[in-house]
Amino acid sequence: MDISFRWTNGSDKAFHDFYLKTEEFYSSIVGGRKNREAFIPYNISESIADVLIAESDGIAVGCGGLKMYSRNAIEIKRLWVDKEYRGNHIATEIMERLEDRAEREGCTRLILQTRPSMEEAISLYTKRGYKQIDNYPPYDKLEGAICFEKRI
Repeated sequence: MDISFRWTNGSDKAFHDFYLKTEEFYSSIVGGRKNREAFIPYNISESIADVLIAESDGIAVGCGGLKMYSRNAIEIKRLWVDKEYRGNHIATEIMERLEDRAEREGCTRLILQTRPSMEEAISLYTKRGYKQIDNYPPYDKLEGAICFEKRI
């Protein structure tokens, strides 16, 4: 499988399509969109400045984004690979490229939020050196959220 990658921003149509998929998925694991409404403003796709799209034969199959959180910290947002493309190390490659870009931009800390039920994601993060931390705002008010960081 030949995968190519391209950098774009949160206004990219392919990224917006992934955003809608992830919104549907995240809402399904917390019992509906209503249970996440307070957090949706923190995840608007257009607010994510640096987006990486993974493509196979010109079809977008995965994504990940970087959003400035503080002067030295960048948050990884919306890491996603379509189900039929999982198992091909696409998420690993996306993470590697996101981390490299964050380091080039002077970031010393990467952070992210996920859920305990997302075992494959947690496995990827811990294999890449991420450690669980206390939940950072706004996820310190989101029941069932867990947060991770990696110092670079």
